Amino acid sequence: MESHAQPHAPRATRRWWRRPSRRTSIRFAIDALLGAALMVSIHLFVIQVSIVRGNSMEPALHDGDRLVVDRVTYNFGDVGRGDVVVLRYPRNPDVDFVKRIVALPGDRVAMLDGALYVNGLQAADYGCIRDHETLPELVVPPQQFFVLGDNRPISCDSREFGLVPEHLLKGRVRARFWPLQTAAMF
Repeated sequence: MESHAQPHAPRATRRWWRRPSRRTSIRFAIDALLGAALMVSIHLFVIQVSIVRGNSMEPALHDGDRLVVDRVTYNFGDVGRGDVVVLRYPRNPDVDFVKRIVALPGDRVAMLDGALYVNGLQAADYGCIRDHETLPELVVPPQQFFVLGDNRPISCDSREFGLVPEHLLKGRVRARFWPLQTAAMF
């Protein structure tokens, strides 16, 4: 019995891929645009990744830390005393700051030789680095917040730029994911 089979073409000359059809290319472009739109929407309305610049939040946060910021919670819930937040700097809303909320609307806030008092009681220090500043008591008006950095001697915060209107709060810091060895939830 003789075989009349044709020899196979050498592997190098075979086409191992097919050129995508025009329809496939259009579908890929549409999928890529939808994916990009979804990512932009998530960044604008749900979560934001922020990078800490400076040392005003030490020891809790350090220069270069990467944070996940929840941009949704404050739309449905209340801001809490002690929350670490990303806010727009009141003097230049194009710049973001990371600070801690220490007094809420209606609270009475004061500092005496670096000790923070809220509603007449000494407040939690959140592991802050204290200074020796004294601040006369003030009442936080509706829809405004008093914020401080944890590294008080070098922090630019409500003691310098005043109260922060609610509309300048971008979101609550939920996690530090970088550097990995210091990753933490807030």
